[in-house]
Amino acid sequence: MWIKQYLSLPSSMLKSGVDMFAYIMQMQGKAYRDVGIRKTIQVNIDGRSYFVKQHFGVGWREIFKNLFSFKRPILSAITEVNAIQKLVSIGIATTPLVGYGVKGKSPATLQSFIITEDLGNIISLEDLCVDWNSKPPSEKLKRRLIVEVAMIARKLHENGINHRDFYLCHLCLDADLLAKNEIKFYLIDLHRVLIHKTISTNDNMKDIAALYFSSMGIGLTKRDLLRFKMHYLPKSVLGNNFWQAVENRASKLYKKFHSDKFQKRLAAEKSAIS
Repeated sequence: MWIKQYLSLPSSMLKSGVDMFAYIMQMQGKAYRDVGIRKTIQVNIDGRSYFVKQHFGVGWREIFKNLFSFKRPILSAITEVNAIQKLVSIGIATTPLVGYGVKGKSPATLQSFIITEDLGNIISLEDLCVDWNSKPPSEKLKRRLIVEVAMIARKLHENGINHRDFYLCHLCLDADLLAKNEIKFYLIDLHRVLIHKTISTNDNMKDIAALYFSSMGIGLTKRDLLRFKMHYLPKSVLGNNFWQAVENRASKLYKKFHSDKFQKRLAAEKSAIS
């Protein structure tokens, strides 16, 4: 990717005589994530709330680390821009794209940003399910949620899309509609999404394993899991090997993410942002 500068913003956000790329890259707001090479902030522009993700360049070390691990490095916000546009085209709701920009010549030092609308009153599936063990939901609601999530996963994978962070926390519901017994999902946090020309069964397995891992401990039954499998793809299509690989990978993720060492690192990262 060899780009000098590309900017796409609605005219309402443009300021006369201002380098808008530099202006947005220097914006300050409420920090939701700050990992040095990438920062996510919430800002208010003309009375409306937006999220701005600023990418400051990944560096050659990160690029080579990914390449040596046979992974495609994420170089800029364009990955998320493409993901949003692709999801919209296949009917999966996500954070509406407002604008984006990219600047640089070297893949290691590309600077970029993406601006998306604030979805407002939403609740993640992780937060919705957190008390399910002690306060189980109605069977009807649980069934509806399982089927909806399975259909989102199916639609993604049938179109060659892998989220690569496919956890419950990235599946969000419109809380106002939920209060009216209506379900509308948004799939968020798309900065690592891969879009394949052909379907990747292995990457699909990793997505489903991440989803399964994140749902461990919320009280799902064997019947619940079977319902998900049948609406995602029938066993006759995938076979036992796929689901065994899902279970094996999910178990490894559970051991990793629930280790004392990981929990301490997670707490330190949260403390640094707050």
